[in-house]
Amino acid sequence: MDLLSIKDPFFLKDMNNEELEQLSQEIRKFLIEKLAATGGHIGPNLGVVELSIALHKEFNSPQDKILWDVGHQSYVHKILTGRACDFDTLRKYKGLCGFPKRNESEHDVWETGHSSTSLSAAMGMAIARDLKKEKSFILPVIGDGALTGGMALEALNHIGSAKKDMIVILNDNEMSIAPNVGALHSILGRLRTAGKYNWVKDELEYLLKKIPAVGGKVAATAERIKDSLKYLLVSGIFFEELGFTYLGPVDGHNYEELFENIRYAKKTQGPVLLHVITKKGKGYNPAESDTVGTWHGTGPYKIETGAFVKPVNEPPAWSKLVSETVRRLAREDERIVAITPAMPVGSKLEGFASEFPERMYDVGIAEQHAATTAAGLATQNMKPFLAIYSTFLQRAYDQVVHDICRMNLNVFIGIDRAGLVGADGETHQGVFDIAFLRHLPNMVLMMPKDENEGQHMVNTAMKYDGGPIAMRFPRGNGLGVNMDEELKQIPIGSWEVLKEGTDAVILTFGTTIPMALKAAAILEKQDYSVKVVNARFIKPMDESMLNSLFDSKLPILTIEEAILQGGFGSAVLEYANNYRSYGSIIERMGIPDEFIEHGNVDRLLEDIGLTVEGTVQRVIKITPKKQKRA
Repeated sequence: MDLLSIKDPFFLKDMNNEELEQLSQEIRKFLIEKLAATGGHIGPNLGVVELSIALHKEFNSPQDKILWDVGHQSYVHKILTGRACDFDTLRKYKGLCGFPKRNESEHDVWETGHSSTSLSAAMGMAIARDLKKEKSFILPVIGDGALTGGMALEALNHIGSAKKDMIVILNDNEMSIAPNVGALHSILGRLRTAGKYNWVKDELEYLLKKIPAVGGKVAATAERIKDSLKYLLVSGIFFEELGFTYLGPVDGHNYEELFENIRYAKKTQGPVLLHVITKKGKGYNPAESDTVGTWHGTGPYKIETGAFVKPVNEPPAWSKLVSETVRRLAREDERIVAITPAMPVGSKLEGFASEFPERMYDVGIAEQHAATTAAGLATQNMKPFLAIYSTFLQRAYDQVVHDICRMNLNVFIGIDRAGLVGADGETHQGVFDIAFLRHLPNMVLMMPKDENEGQHMVNTAMKYDGGPIAMRFPRGNGLGVNMDEELKQIPIGSWEVLKEGTDAVILTFGTTIPMALKAAAILEKQDYSVKVVNARFIKPMDESMLNSLFDSKLPILTIEEAILQGGFGSAVLEYANNYRSYGSIIERMGIPDEFIEHGNVDRLLEDIGLTVEGTVQRVIKITPKKQKRA
């Protein structure tokens, strides 16, 4: 059928299984072709084609609420709800979002970019439904990786104890972004091979009811037999003990099995957990055979070969530069341990894991646990490196405050994807970390201007014994600068003058330094002499240099690819307020008080005025007019 003509999912109601199989093939072909051009989360979506179709056939969205945990497996849902015609714009500026988006469609009832939230949201919706005396099914779809998140386990506990009517779909593909780890993953592994527990249980209960009630002993024995069978057939009976009716495991690519179990779940009172086994990347061999998570989310690729389309002779990726420097230092210091919350591939820690398997810990989707584990290591004179994306560090805020900073522990936090990340959009933009870290006592926060300074900062962090220290670094690749062979230590809190000037000063760091230098060069031609400072330590700041700048009365422009409220520019203003003799004009450029949606990073920066041209205009605005030099 013509996928572009789909307006809503109700066309599925009249389709038989054979027609649904054909539709599945068409959707997979469509996704493989479209994502080859745009990139995106191809592996998760190829795995949920039949499941998405079955849910939309059996339920009535949006009256029935389908919540996609994380949301990167919602592409099929988007196609079935009338958005196939927008897939050429997927993850592009002003185009189709790569995650569920409430303002995109009434069928997107919950927005998700971080995992493990769907069950709590579903509980809220179920409570609201019951208080309003409405009739609807609540259907959170959560992956086996996301189920390891502490928030998901908290929600399971609440849902099971409250006995709310809800059908939890456990989409079990044995892998999230990277191969899953932990005891819960092992439980699911045993469940996959345990057989269809619910049918045998029901048949046994029917037979037990036929036994004549001859005294309490027989009844008690019957109950023990039933309980024994549960333990025999479902190792650990984890979900049953939490209060759920467990159904499965079900082949998530078999319509007959899916419909049979979904219809059984619809008739069951109380919370149900439907365990569905799917194959990530199904239907496209390069993605289907992936065992490390490479095809979880990709850029453009060649359909015929599966080769990724990348520029040749690229500078090293920032993630690789940082992890490999840590690995280099780990050869000399046996105290160094790497920790990541389910991002060993994204954080480029495969090399470290290969060389030091006993010192590499992937704790699963559990950022809070990762942070406090690092703190525990630090109390024992170890040197933990916590590799975590800026957007995911938000989830471990209390642990950074309470368990790391409060005890002034030597934890090195590598803040990956700091700044705008582009296509993944507002849920993943790493723009808040400065604001939520710089006010914490004992924290050191820094960001390098290039990869050479980056390797020296990693060395500085690993040699630092004064407490917690964090280094921000962006998504993507370095600048291609020459790399020093010998690692150095950078004095904590020291800034660096990159260009001298006598009329105005630009204070900036990291990704905005090239922009500042280009603006200064343009201003030089217009007879403005602008000093450019690499303010590489966001905390502590270089107070000696700041004092000198304030004494000079030069106008100051701060620039940061981060939220302005509470950011670096705010820190400069706060310091100026305490430095009573200052008379400088201080202006700030950065991310405004809004969430920045998806799109090309350069285009997003243009939208908010973080450009060379914008910098030139702001400097001219704050610099006193003067006579042209002769």
